[in-house]
Amino acid sequence: MKGGLLVDDEFIHGEETNLTVRKTSLFFAGDGFTVYDCKGSLVFRVDSYGGPNNRETDELVLMDAHGRCLLTLRRKRPSLRRRWEGYLGERTDGQKPIFGVRRSSIIGRNSVTVEVYAEYECSEYLIEGNFGQRSCTVVEAETGRKVAEIRRKVDSSTNVMLGKDVFSLNVKAGFDGAFAMGLVLVLDQIYGDDYVEVGEEQVHPSAVDL
Repeated sequence: MKGGLLVDDEFIHGEETNLTVRKTSLFFAGDGFTVYDCKGSLVFRVDSYGGPNNRETDELVLMDAHGRCLLTLRRKRPSLRRRWEGYLGERTDGQKPIFGVRRSSIIGRNSVTVEVYAEYECSEYLIEGNFGQRSCTVVEAETGRKVAEIRRKVDSSTNVMLGKDVFSLNVKAGFDGAFAMGLVLVLDQIYGDDYVEVGEEQVHPSAVDL
């Protein structure tokens, strides 16, 4: 893609960016997220108005710290949560998506394909690994170059691995952080049933080493 831009150039940086992602509920996929930078400042947020009777969300909105809509993620029906599409800003009727995400239908293959539409130079990405364990990588399909990584987060003061509701999103230089976070939202919907891990410590990102 041209210069790594897809959603907003405000979130493209000349060096690697480490973000701390916190899921605001452990019980329902897509219930909400807050995302902080290394200084503890809010970067993104996702609010959900769902509940126990609305486990599968058809549409999610990624906002910046000020509540501005950056990206709308919409589940493509019928798809059994395997296919999603992304739209710039707040989606309107007739608007065309800028990318699509689909989970591999091959039994035993744990991968997701991201297809970027229209004028963007890099047309496809692969997400490999296990999101449920917070261990996966986004790579350019053509070159194999890593553009983002999701990893478990360790509290450096105690050397204790935090629960899966708090994890790290590493965005490589030149890649759109808003696009990367949009992919996290889709992964949470696809693999949401694997999210809960009982007995792990819950810590707000501002209380740990960002």
